[in-house]
Amino acid sequence: MSCENPFDETIYSYSRTQAIEDGVLVDLSHVDSIRQHWKHPFACTSTVWAIIEEALQRPDQDSSGICHDISTMANLAIRNAQDARDAELVLFEVIITGKKHGLKLQIGPGDTAAPVLTLMLPYED
Repeated sequence: MSCENPFDETIYSYSRTQAIEDGVLVDLSHVDSIRQHWKHPFACTSTVWAIIEEALQRPDQDSSGICHDISTMANLAIRNAQDARDAELVLFEVIITGKKHGLKLQIGPGDTAAPVLTLMLPYED
């Protein structure tokens, strides 16, 4: 055992990149409204994506508008956090096609130490 890696060699790891390739996470960084609200890479879980996809079946919905609503409500939750440390994980609600959905946005390191944002349902990790 070395001082550089006190836990010895890694047995298994699953990267954010792999999760996106596998469809466990869906990269939303290319959506215009996401790029306007967030400067870091932004992805959602496949369960959140399923909610968005269901909404996209309606003719009056588009991904940019849905993501704008999500981003606006997440930003409000961050601003209303009592403590700046609370802003790394925020719970909020958003209405998508008339249905209220509880969501959780987490900011933290991705595959590197650089920050990334992950949108998920409140019970997901």
